Amino acid sequence: MASQVWLVRHGETEWSASGRHTSTSDIPLTEAGEAAARELAPRLAAESFSLVLCSPRVRARRTAELAGFAGPEIDDDLVEWDYGDYEGITTDEIRESVPDWTVWTHPSPGGESAEQVSARLDRVVARCHDADGDVLLVAHGHCLRALTARWLELPVTDGRHFRLDTGRVSVLGFERETPVVLRWNS
Repeated sequence: MASQVWLVRHGETEWSASGRHTSTSDIPLTEAGEAAARELAPRLAAESFSLVLCSPRVRARRTAELAGFAGPEIDDDLVEWDYGDYEGITTDEIRESVPDWTVWTHPSPGGESAEQVSARLDRVVARCHDADGDVLLVAHGHCLRALTARWLELPVTDGRHFRLDTGRVSVLGFERETPVVLRWNS
């Protein structure tokens, strides 16, 4: 069983910088996103991971590479929440027609439901529990926030309580047998 699960949100992209919802679009890192990913390398090099999983999206794979993990195992369950018809637009634009919309509280037409996201992230959590050593996951903002909720045995929608910036590290673990957040957005 993994004693710690390290989460890395990919570096900045043009769309993440402008607040545009990005799930299936394969948007590359900006120069600032690449620099932030490189800055992760010395922090992560000091750790030993028995399993390194990464989203298949180019922004996550490039972050992993620049952070010192050029050959992560690609796991399709680590893709970002599928925003469907809301792909590429901002929350403010969505709220022009759906007041108070958030991905946590409202459906995304043509995209994934909270239940679908929960099912695939539960598979990732199970892989982490089965790992023989610490785990590194490189993925996306809403995905990792939702995964954190599932790690804590909360509904996936409770991920709304965990702000996660681009190019940041968070660490999940245990206090005795209880799953906890050890470090967040650092």
